[in-house]
Amino acid sequence: MKQYAFHAIVQGKVQGVGFRYYTVKEAEKMNLKGWVKNLRSGEVEVWAEGTQEKLKHFYEWLQRGPGSSRVDYVDKDDMIPRDYEEFTVEY
Repeated sequence: MKQYAFHAIVQGKVQGVGFRYYTVKEAEKMNLKGWVKNLRSGEVEVWAEGTQEKLKHFYEWLQRGPGSSRVDYVDKDDMIPRDYEEFTVEY
C-alpha cells in the first residue's frame, strides 16, 4: 500500500502535558511510523508516515491533542516518506 508522510509543528500548550507520550500512543494505534519531539520554542514537532487515510485521522487528532493539552494551531507540510520503522520520541 502506498505510503505518505507529513511534517507538522504543533503550537499551543503542548509541552509539560504528556503530549509526546499520547502522540506516540495514538500513532502506534494507527500503525504509523515517525517521531515526535519538543522544540525549544515550546512547540512540538511531528513527522508521521502511513497510509493517506490514517494520516488524515492522525492529523485530525493532532489538531485536538490529548485532553491535558491545548492545541492552538498545527502547521503541516506533506513530505516524501523516509521509511521509519517505528514511532518514537526524539530528543
